[in-house]
Amino acid sequence: MSAPVVIVGAGQAAAQAVTSLKAEGYAGDIIVIGDEPYLPYQRPPLSKAYLGDEMTEDRLELKAPKFYADAGAELRLATRVARLLPSEKAVELADGSRLAYGALLIATGTRARALPVPGAELAGLFSIRSIDDVKHFRASAVPGAKLVIIGGGYIGLEVAAKAKKLGLEVTVVEGQPRLLARVACATISDFARTLHEGNGVTILTGMGVARLVGTERVTGVELADGRVLPADLVLSAVGAVPNAELASEAGLVLENGISVDEATRTSAPDIYAAGDVASFPSRLYGRRVRLESVQNAIDQAKAAAKAITGGGVVYDPIPWFWSDQYDVKLQIAGLLDGCERTETEGEVAAGRFCVRYFAGDRLLAVCSVNDPKSHMLARKALATPPPVPAPG
Repeated sequence: MSAPVVIVGAGQAAAQAVTSLKAEGYAGDIIVIGDEPYLPYQRPPLSKAYLGDEMTEDRLELKAPKFYADAGAELRLATRVARLLPSEKAVELADGSRLAYGALLIATGTRARALPVPGAELAGLFSIRSIDDVKHFRASAVPGAKLVIIGGGYIGLEVAAKAKKLGLEVTVVEGQPRLLARVACATISDFARTLHEGNGVTILTGMGVARLVGTERVTGVELADGRVLPADLVLSAVGAVPNAELASEAGLVLENGISVDEATRTSAPDIYAAGDVASFPSRLYGRRVRLESVQNAIDQAKAAAKAITGGGVVYDPIPWFWSDQYDVKLQIAGLLDGCERTETEGEVAAGRFCVRYFAGDRLLAVCSVNDPKSHMLARKALATPPPVPAPG
């Protein structure tokens, strides 16, 4: 009997890989190893509907247990992989046992970036990356509690919106001069600020954090200017880092995550990587890209399954993302690399508009606010290669 396909990581990419391996005709065994005790589940609702108690835990599950059984996939949950052994084509588990693989897919995702300030060890500091994170957060998120969110990106703002609906007093502290500064233009940033302030959130931009105050549990956040914000709980939303340590220790090439080629192959034979942990060469953007999105996890897992089963693959997607805040849906197609100018269409004040980002005449990306039509048109336009100039 040939060795199974082993998938390390039990998230969106892993669930899709099982589906796609079967669709590609793979008839062998599959073993999915995850360090959480849960079936593979959706991550985006964690900071949205699940946090807001609008979605039950079972609805987070990507597939029912029967799906995995029917697909010949064994789930080993609450199980940690200690080492990858490429020379032996095996993985070693925390209990010392080993599993041989015919092909290995690394889909270990990301984790919250550590908050680099004194006091980060105190109880009452949270991040939102897992079901257990949300459970622990909600236990402290009682109406009237003071929440300070450090980081004004998508996750920080999504949590701010849900926390207000849960009855918390919310302050967002962002070190950059504006919200969403790394991922959106000033028009989107200003709209987001107006939206949140209109819903009672206090926004502090251009402000660093000096330390968290407290003895055993956090009681406040000291800002760079010396002010102390009272806090019953603090959310760190300062970004994520790829879970690439296993790959690094095994000698695989890293470059902003695990480096893979256009067919999702790593630098080691028969080892592939997909999802948030993997960076791939983008012809579209002329550089190596690592995407933290459902779209990428699904599509790259499909590509990996095709490559594992011997199919030809060129993975070069049009990135797209979304964020839900209050009754606003923000959808983004493309990346802002090299943006030189923007064009806004629609009514910003009415909360229904889009912003197009250009390098010269080339469309790079579109941010759509409550405007799904412009988002779909943007994805179609970005997927259409520009015409080749006629010879001069």
